[in-house]
Amino acid sequence: MALRGLAGSGPGSRGPLDQAVAADEKSEAPAVVAAGATPEDDEEDDGRGRGLLRWDGFSAWLHCVCVVGFDLELGQAVEECQWPGGQRCLDLSYGERKPQARGVSRNGNGRFSGSWAALGSGRMHGFFQKWEVMDLHVSNPVIYPQHSKLTDKEKTNICYLSFPDSNSGCLGDTQFCFRFRQSSGRRVSLHCLLDQFDKDLPVYLKKDPAYFYGYVYFRQVRDKTLKRGYFQKSLVLISKLPYIHFFHTVLKQIAPEYFEKNEPYLEAACNDVDRWPAPVPGKTLHLPIMGVVMKVRIPTCHDKPGTTQIVQLTQQGDTLISVILPTVHEVDLFRCFCPVFLHSQMLWELVLLGEPLVVMAPSPSESSETVLALVNCISPLKYFSDFRPYFTIHDSEFKEYTTRTQAPPSVILGVTNPFFAKTLQHWPHIIRIGDLKPAGEIPKQVKVKKLKNLKTLDSKPGVYTSYKPYLNRDEEIIKQLQKGVQQKRPSEAQSVILRRYFLELTQSFIIPLERYVASLMPLQKSISPWKSPPQLRQFLPEEFMKTLEKTGPQLTSRIKGDWIGLYRHFLKSPNFDGWFKTRRKEMTQKLEALHLEALCEEDLLLWTQKHTEVETVDLVLKLKNKLLQADRERLPVKPDTMEKLRTHIDAIILALPEDLQGILLKTGTT
Repeated sequence: MALRGLAGSGPGSRGPLDQAVAADEKSEAPAVVAAGATPEDDEEDDGRGRGLLRWDGFSAWLHCVCVVGFDLELGQAVEECQWPGGQRCLDLSYGERKPQARGVSRNGNGRFSGSWAALGSGRMHGFFQKWEVMDLHVSNPVIYPQHSKLTDKEKTNICYLSFPDSNSGCLGDTQFCFRFRQSSGRRVSLHCLLDQFDKDLPVYLKKDPAYFYGYVYFRQVRDKTLKRGYFQKSLVLISKLPYIHFFHTVLKQIAPEYFEKNEPYLEAACNDVDRWPAPVPGKTLHLPIMGVVMKVRIPTCHDKPGTTQIVQLTQQGDTLISVILPTVHEVDLFRCFCPVFLHSQMLWELVLLGEPLVVMAPSPSESSETVLALVNCISPLKYFSDFRPYFTIHDSEFKEYTTRTQAPPSVILGVTNPFFAKTLQHWPHIIRIGDLKPAGEIPKQVKVKKLKNLKTLDSKPGVYTSYKPYLNRDEEIIKQLQKGVQQKRPSEAQSVILRRYFLELTQSFIIPLERYVASLMPLQKSISPWKSPPQLRQFLPEEFMKTLEKTGPQLTSRIKGDWIGLYRHFLKSPNFDGWFKTRRKEMTQKLEALHLEALCEEDLLLWTQKHTEVETVDLVLKLKNKLLQADRERLPVKPDTMEKLRTHIDAIILALPEDLQGILLKTGTT
């Protein structure tokens, strides 16, 4: 088999098609197509007038677009992968079938050989195939952007994660999401403009540079003209942005048409994305995509949690709007929690504490939606551990996450293969759910069961755990949701109630921590312009515990229970570690900003008149470093503060001898 490279078939490309390079002349193979702009595309796009290079607009939203097809002999294979900036191809050659699986090894020519097998329905099936990975060939070097490359490991992960497991039986169209780790050792190159936007996002929407998201639209329909009897293909959007609802909506607009019209339609859609404005938080964006205009607003860190700021159809110009999205990232919370809403508070505790958690579901849609709902339930607190909305036995971290030689890691996994019922049997918390019902249909509530009962592949739905919650169950929210079920309240309204409940619960928990951490900040009067900024006081767990007696969660929450025990457990969790590191960084930057403001209020020119030239030059260099630091770390400094400091620096330099002026003007930038 050969994975072939097509040059010049990407969005806006100008080159002809390259000839396919086949490693095995006896068999036709799926293709890897990495297509994008040729070198002459790397220029200003005058039509947009934004001062951006070709494909900068595309890269602000997407890393690349992949099409994954199914080969009867070989399984999933990337047929086409579109990204801006260049083309590359990967050759894979396959040999004869073997009766057993073998390990992977490198031969004398630097090639890898080994074998693989597909698993499904908890057992081995299909056939084994020997494979050999040939050297990577680049038909044209990647021009721009650097981050649009995909390593072979990343391609493999995308292939396997883009298709449901064989036991899922997904007929028709299916949408789901996956998340995979960026390969180690590759250059991390993030868009400078996006980094500026990132600081204005809520912490739970900030990009994680170590991970990609994959948004999948999978189609499986009967087709008698194909040897397998089915048409099976996935259109996948790869992005750093965790905008689940937004990208699923984009796929709904373009995927059905793409399956009918193929590559030219996809190229046109990519060109539309490239013309989109940048994903600026807090700004209402109008995004045209193949004749449809979507209206969205990305939240900011200044928004009140639990609210939506999207403007409705009130302006005359909005008559062309086809789709208005009230959210870019939220899932249907009640639909996901519906089978387990009696235990929603216990699940909130497990997620808050970063406990290892597995969601076993019948399909990738159910698994990915449920995992994302769990991660979202502690918002506005960010879930700092790893989570995989859809995880398969072929994932590159399979051994790492399923080993029994050490305790299960802090991660939430969404799985569909029954094989995991045995592989992950040692995990402490497992949620097994059935098919999620459409809006208006309520499934039977599952029970909490002991882990020892999870022995067979056909175990009944339930929450399998020995965990004893710290807090008493809130019967009021359960009654409210049950009443909504009886009155056939829409799922959207139920989700609003449940989301508000989780928000109030999380805020009640986090406010005492925020109050204590704020007390670690030095007083502003202790900040001297002539000394380094003061340090934050150390976080002392026992000192914090003492504050809970008077200013604990009982001030804002009606829920009773062992709050102290919950806090003690939380302080040892990855979520506390991530939260406190973020808060400490923010407060340290605030101290640096206050120090800059203190410097600006001083008469620095008068100071230089009382000190030597050497001390004055040293001051200028330090002030310039302060400016560079403020810009590099994006300190929360007012624009007029920066301008005042530059004025001070210029005035000091002009008061020095001419020879020193020339040297200092060349040193750094003011």
